[in-house]
Amino acid sequence: MIYLNNAATSWPKPEAVYQTADAWLRQLSGSVNRGANKAALDAGLAVMETRELLAAFFGIREPEQIIFTPNATTALNLALQGLLAPGDHVVISSMEHNAVTRPLYALQNRGVDFTIVNCAADGTINPLAVEEAITPRTRLICLTHASNVTGTIMPVDEVGEIARRHHLQYLVDTAQTAGEIPVDVETAGITLLAFTGHKGLMGPPGTGGLYIRYPDTIRPLIYGGTGSGSESLAQPEILPDKFESGTINAPAIAALGAGVSFIQETGLAEIRRHTMELTALLLEGLRQVPEVTVYGPGEPARQVPVVSVNIRGMSAGEAGAWLADHYEIVTRSGLHCAPLAHQTIGTLATGTLRLSPGYFNTAAEIEATLAAVQELVGVLRDA
Repeated sequence: MIYLNNAATSWPKPEAVYQTADAWLRQLSGSVNRGANKAALDAGLAVMETRELLAAFFGIREPEQIIFTPNATTALNLALQGLLAPGDHVVISSMEHNAVTRPLYALQNRGVDFTIVNCAADGTINPLAVEEAITPRTRLICLTHASNVTGTIMPVDEVGEIARRHHLQYLVDTAQTAGEIPVDVETAGITLLAFTGHKGLMGPPGTGGLYIRYPDTIRPLIYGGTGSGSESLAQPEILPDKFESGTINAPAIAALGAGVSFIQETGLAEIRRHTMELTALLLEGLRQVPEVTVYGPGEPARQVPVVSVNIRGMSAGEAGAWLADHYEIVTRSGLHCAPLAHQTIGTLATGTLRLSPGYFNTAAEIEATLAAVQELVGVLRDA
């Protein structure tokens, strides 16, 4: 099997991720903040260590400002629903995922408004257009760090400077960049950062989180037991308890820590170098096939390893099924939960076939994929 669906979830994981999750589930099933027994304390220590690893990874000064969630979608909902109030206005790009647009659409019923800044056909955005969309009611700028459709890397630092200048909160969705390219909250002026653990951070599904620079400005999404202040009916204000009600997934969070440790040991620069080489090889090969349309910047340095295409004479779904049936190549077809992005690049009616290599892919696998595409196109030519 050739796995080219890392934009959805990375696979395989580093061996240490499997071992850590297995060890925790078998031997260390303590519940964080629920008791003073060794198992509970060990679980709390493992979660704290992962929180500290992520803080260092993102340039966050206070680890307790990282709130663990089941995924980036929950993190984005916590940020949007926890921050915004009637009368507030938000600026977003036309490349945002439904994890941003659907909460904002629902919040319109509560008096929250948002403006979509149109991106170019390759997914790029002009920071000046973002600034021009700011109104006196704007409270937040929300921007994906890289598109999950075209891979386009957004100018998060430049937009962050705009947010700083206008004294706005700044939410960045790093679902496609964390573990792939550097992210520093201080440099970019990020006040809210959403991440998922199961993609570039190489952790298991069911992990993610939200960095909250100003916790007093955010309301909890969920209220309940935290193992602290249990004598009070009010939600505790201390971090991270204020936002982490219920039993958190300590085994998965510990395994996420193993994924982050693997990235640190391997080196983010080395991971980026390898995936850029694979992306360059993929783009170069696809350009040689006239029947293939490639979307996005088309330059590895300007995108993460996400390449969307369409093949003339066959739908994206049919092409994905053909590659899977004939060569066991795993891709993804459709709208990728980002209809605004597809509207931007002109593929809302068709969707795209997305190929997303990861660190564990090889050049030989990319060459085999290109050969498979050539064969598919040959079949279509002969039909």
